Amino acid sequence: MSIREPTLSPVRIADLRPTQITVGFHEVEEKRLAWRARSGKKESAYLGSHMIPVVAGPKGRLYVTDHHHMARAMHEEGVTDVLVNVIADLSALEKDSFWVVMDCRGWCHPYDANGVRRTFSDIPARVADLVDDPFRSLAGALRRAGGFAKDVTPFSEFLWADFLRHRMKRRAVERDFDAALADALKLAKGKDGGYLPGWCGPVANG
Repeated sequence: MSIREPTLSPVRIADLRPTQITVGFHEVEEKRLAWRARSGKKESAYLGSHMIPVVAGPKGRLYVTDHHHMARAMHEEGVTDVLVNVIADLSALEKDSFWVVMDCRGWCHPYDANGVRRTFSDIPARVADLVDDPFRSLAGALRRAGGFAKDVTPFSEFLWADFLRHRMKRRAVERDFDAALADALKLAKGKDGGYLPGWCGPVANG
């Protein structure tokens, strides 16, 4: 049942449960830098306008369905509490049934840093334990650079990350992110990415 109920009482980031295995550490660092540029009331306004969507799961635990990068960045910056928006209450379900429903609704992404699907038990229990996937950072930067359009498809940037993963070397992304982004932009405009959400297509000549 979707209830979309903002929780105005702050929730500890340490108590939030991820629904994915990875984030892009490069993107997390960008969010940390952006946070440091804010001060005082700007911080409160930002947190108030970026409530983290969660699903209430077994034992009343809250599972993050989006904004994992923000949650990780806030945690690393020493922020202890955030506001959340409860989009569904599945707290009555047993653990196994809960994950099946989450999977069917596109509310979890149990894939590791190599793009390999893992078991639900491999999803970290804490935001602090999310691991790095540099291709997820590259996909996020690619969207912001106009490589593809923002799309409502769940975990669309992970689909783009997997597309790039099979066409680029991880070492190249880690060594020179800006150069890797330039290469990713070229790949994004090719016809091979036509199946991906938000694909903008090749640029027509003339």
